[in-house]
Amino acid sequence: MNPAEGGARRGRRGPRLDDRTTTAIQSAFFEELAAVGYGRLSVDAIVKRAAVSKAAVYRRWPSKADMVAAMIAHVATDTVDMPDTGTLRGDLVAFLTATYDGMRHPLAARIIPAILSEAGRDDALAETLRETVEAPRRAQAEGVLRRAIERAELPADCDLDLALDHMIGTLYFRVLVRREALDRPAIQRLTDGTIAALAATRLPRPTV
Repeated sequence: MNPAEGGARRGRRGPRLDDRTTTAIQSAFFEELAAVGYGRLSVDAIVKRAAVSKAAVYRRWPSKADMVAAMIAHVATDTVDMPDTGTLRGDLVAFLTATYDGMRHPLAARIIPAILSEAGRDDALAETLRETVEAPRRAQAEGVLRRAIERAELPADCDLDLALDHMIGTLYFRVLVRREALDRPAIQRLTDGTIAALAATRLPRPTV
């Protein structure tokens, strides 16, 4: 369940929330973000555009940073059930394809670069994105790697943290920085290169 959906059902301590209101706020958020950018985005403007009360917004998201993270998760990075295909290559193709599809969502493609740029200047936003967006996605990717270790497709001493950077970082760079469109053969080539890198990604041996 993504943050936006969770907020649509029930507030932290309040009554059941109206899905129609949440949808109106989401639409207003993206319209306002596209119009003015993150730096000038304000809850007051979103409230006015959505024709809802400010309390309706804060029952769902306690801050602007929380709202931004939830919206990004809603359109781009919500975790999905990933099939266990039985092989590391099959799992990686599925994971990278799902991640790519999310990043190419029209709303995501429009807002993620600007949000990441703003996060470089806003520590609170950066931390919220790490907790709400990055951490769940990395946890899902780590599950792919741990299955591969259990199947002996990766070494038991694989450096999981660095391996996750290999898995996700290259795709992010190709899509968000170079703005490339990737077809299935390109995803498969990226997968094969990632597997080669993962096989060599090992924790340092302890020194005596």
